[in-house]
Amino acid sequence: MEVEVNLDGTGKGNIQTGIKFLEHQLQTLSKHSLIDLSIEAQGDLSHHIIEDVALTMGEALNRALGKKKGIFRFGWAITPMDDSLVLVSIDLGGRSYVNLDINLKEVTIEDVEAEDIEHFLFSLAQSANMNLHIKVLYGNNNHHKVEAVFKALALSLRQAVSIDPRRGEEEVPSAKGTL
Repeated sequence: MEVEVNLDGTGKGNIQTGIKFLEHQLQTLSKHSLIDLSIEAQGDLSHHIIEDVALTMGEALNRALGKKKGIFRFGWAITPMDDSLVLVSIDLGGRSYVNLDINLKEVTIEDVEAEDIEHFLFSLAQSANMNLHIKVLYGNNNHHKVEAVFKALALSLRQAVSIDPRRGEEEVPSAKGTL
């Protein structure tokens, strides 16, 4: 398993997992977050690959953020994808919490189990020490719901990891002075 992230990238994704729907979502995440993402993963079962990618990617994000000096820390987006509309809000403050309301109606979406998509999001938030809230406001097509989730997550990450020009690059975005 190899994962590289560049928070100051241009949205270039090089994703190789052997799981097409996961690759599509991670490419989407990279493109809209402007985080360069390189992932090479293989394994015995799709569930294990999806979980390992999420855990490793979360750790890589956390390491890339370092002491989180100067970042916005919070990010949010309301994002459409055809018939679906999704709300995502994140806090990179160092505590992991997840609240998902995705309402996937099918057991599988393309070549991924629906429960593995939710498990990916839980695992990513845990390993990145991210507070993650996702709500599908409405939608019928499960592919569109999931893609809207990843686009909204991307836009939220783009905002949260960006340097706040009013804060300066040395200030930690916390009243406690540490994250």
